[in-house]
Amino acid sequence: MSLKIKKNTPLIDQHDNNFMYGGKFGGNFIPETLKKPIDDLTKLFARLRKDKKFLRERDHYFTSYVGAPTPFIKLENLSDNLGGAQIYAKVVSEANGGAHKIYNATVHCLIAKKAGKKYVVGDTGAGYAGKMLSMAAKKFGLKCKIFMGAKDITRQRPNVEAIRKNGATIVPVTTGSQTLVDAVSECMRYWVSNCDTTHMCVGSTVGPNIFIKICAWSTAQISRELIKQVFEEFGKIPKNLKLINCVGGGSSAAGFWNEFMDTHAEFIGVEAGGPKNSKLHAAPLTNGSKIGILHGAAQYVIQDKEGQIGSTESISAGLDYPGISPLHCFLKDTKRAKYTSASDEDALKAYQLVSKLENISPSLEPSHAFAEAIRIAPKLKSSEVIIVNSCGDSLKDKDIIKQKLGYYTR
Repeated sequence: MSLKIKKNTPLIDQHDNNFMYGGKFGGNFIPETLKKPIDDLTKLFARLRKDKKFLRERDHYFTSYVGAPTPFIKLENLSDNLGGAQIYAKVVSEANGGAHKIYNATVHCLIAKKAGKKYVVGDTGAGYAGKMLSMAAKKFGLKCKIFMGAKDITRQRPNVEAIRKNGATIVPVTTGSQTLVDAVSECMRYWVSNCDTTHMCVGSTVGPNIFIKICAWSTAQISRELIKQVFEEFGKIPKNLKLINCVGGGSSAAGFWNEFMDTHAEFIGVEAGGPKNSKLHAAPLTNGSKIGILHGAAQYVIQDKEGQIGSTESISAGLDYPGISPLHCFLKDTKRAKYTSASDEDALKAYQLVSKLENISPSLEPSHAFAEAIRIAPKLKSSEVIIVNSCGDSLKDKDIIKQKLGYYTR
């Protein structure tokens, strides 16, 4: 079946009546106990996204609290060093808290208030989704609980400390791989039993359809700003524009690309290829993974020979996820976006080069995207433009970077 992107239709609304994108991806594969809270949230969000008062409230907090708009800068030194294409960055890491996750967290807390809920619960891998939700919960007077894999608690210590400082409770997840996939699972199990009093914030564009929609709708702020900044810089959308973004769950990429969906801009998503000496990775789109069901949605997902969720490995906790947003599965199959992967080693080298030459210090997630930009830029003409979404600050990764490189630059 040939899939097509519908023109002039928001990406999050390109599903059918069963909430399936292209008839293959997404949906609501949920237990009966979650049907009513999912339906209630779906109806509430459908109303709020058209409510002018709510939109003004969202925009107010995006400006006064999140810090919109985030900078759009040319990476002069990196461009000169590599030759070829001109490289720019949308420095989303300048948002309050240091990453794009603040958009989703802010909107979810606003929705929780509208729903009359006093508690919010969320998952986190790299710690940014948890940190941002704890920040937003504190801002809006909500009590917060964060589920986080025990492995990630150890390797993302700075964000763990920030979450606790904000007054949130961290629930260590010791099942399975003790990473993001298990944190999402435990968070959903908790919400099943507490949905009457608690609002759940899924940290990326994964899960039942409504959580995909809320997250992508929130992070679309990135491209709403960027498309204006591109016109201010170039007077038009450059002919051979490439928008490069790391892809784990897929939230920053969905937001980065949203407003450019009907343009000629090329989308390149970069998954986590894992260590070069390992067969493990977190790149289902790049490695021909089959469709499976994970966290309530059909998607390409890493599986073992028995069809069970497979093991993953990545230096980046935020990309260390066996599945991928149904939105990105849809974008891949329609050929609107193309996907590749970068190894742990390539991401570290990209971090080194970018932080050495420029006044930004990307976390290990966008370092994967920078690795792809560094790879292709010398092969392109000087008239071509690459924009990388520097969606997270490296502070959370300082221990890992120092361990691997012997130093940390910020």
